[in-house]
Amino acid sequence: MSTKTHTIWMSGAGIAVVALAVAAMWALTGCETMNQLAELGTSIAVATGDITTNEAASINRTTRAVTKTFEDITPEQEYYIGRTVAATVLLGYQPLPDPDLNLYVNTIGQSLAQFSKRPETFGGYRFLVLDSDDINAFAAPGGLILVTRGLLKCCETEDELAAVLAHEIGHVEKLHGLRAIKTGRLSTALSTLALESAKTLGSEQLAEVTQSFDESISDITSTLMNSGYSRRLEFEADRCAVDILRKAGYSPGALVAMLENMQANWVSTRLDFAATHPPPADRIAQLKCKGLTSTKKTAPARQQRFDAIRKAL
Repeated sequence: MSTKTHTIWMSGAGIAVVALAVAAMWALTGCETMNQLAELGTSIAVATGDITTNEAASINRTTRAVTKTFEDITPEQEYYIGRTVAATVLLGYQPLPDPDLNLYVNTIGQSLAQFSKRPETFGGYRFLVLDSDDINAFAAPGGLILVTRGLLKCCETEDELAAVLAHEIGHVEKLHGLRAIKTGRLSTALSTLALESAKTLGSEQLAEVTQSFDESISDITSTLMNSGYSRRLEFEADRCAVDILRKAGYSPGALVAMLENMQANWVSTRLDFAATHPPPADRIAQLKCKGLTSTKKTAPARQQRFDAIRKAL
């Protein structure tokens, strides 16, 4: 550890800076190493008189608490987190009461999931159509996938519908939901860490606004569904979708065709997929770099059953 780092830790009020510096180092070190760094840094701060022994103990306790937010989430925990996320979505959307359409979407989705690298989840994959003209889809952790009627209406072939579902399965396969949730939990942890330091200094006002990790779940799910996944994760889900479609016998080019349909409906100010996804044109460009071209080609039997069920929309 450099002398410059020591100086940063011990400057100003001392204690909050120590907390944030230790937290930042987590990105470059393992959890065990972070704890060692925390204890070393607080020992130095105590020795120089910047903080008291009690303040140092508080920092070390809360640093260890932060490392616990990075423990692996079990499949069962993922399932219940996913249910919370899905429940949040259903506060704003009603399910479409069409058993035949939902069965059709589930049949295709369940078939596609078997060709993903994560064919099973704790609660199993579940697909539900939402009664909304919004063009959007949501992949909650654990395999709870919701697609709007508006998005299904964008599909012109069963292959394109399969492309939509395969993309959402890709999010589940890559644990994208959990990544977003862990990030949110870390933010809350860092806030709690700093506030715990403030409590040690006797600031009752700051101590009162300290919140537990569990109480932040609602905010996390709201952030996840309102802001969407990052461009990098969307591109990664597209790559998963291509792999799933190819293995399942659907045309990977249908994903490009589907994105072209979405591009035709793209309005940057809309609060549906325009707010939660990168522009379709960007995703199309990424796929074309991989050698994919748009295609509407599909098996006649698929198109026949797709046209029959599409009437419900």
